[in-house]
Amino acid sequence: MTKIKVVMMGIIDTIKQILGIKQKTNPKPTQNQEVSNNKKEFEVRSIWDFLQFNEHTQAFHLASVIRFDEWVTMDEVRRRIFDLFQVDYENERSLYPYLKTMVDVGLIESNNIGGKRKWRKKDLLIKLEKKKKEEEKEKEIEKEALIQA
Repeated sequence: MTKIKVVMMGIIDTIKQILGIKQKTNPKPTQNQEVSNNKKEFEVRSIWDFLQFNEHTQAFHLASVIRFDEWVTMDEVRRRIFDLFQVDYENERSLYPYLKTMVDVGLIESNNIGGKRKWRKKDLLIKLEKKKKEEEKEKEIEKEALIQA
């Protein structure tokens, strides 16, 4: 049990770092900060674009077959995994800990209607500043030029 808790806390901390969630509250922005924020361009991306699961693991299989647009039952999840990966989970209990962890972290939503559990992905959006990416590209170009010289 302690290994699962450590892994869950590591996943939660990683997601918080990616999302930029901090413990302290930010003071209200001044007028100068608002003006500078209006000049910056943002790119909106999904956190699912950045998550990478180890191939051929239960978490990878679940992330591959559960979608954003529909609620799926465990029977449908197992059928899709078999169709995509030709892996048959005879005991569906092996998938529940991974689903529960993903629900606890906030990556997947859970629904229990009529005694049937159903899941779907949460669409978690983050803002990325385009200005930083452009600066990084310029630095990479300069490094390449120095290496070639």
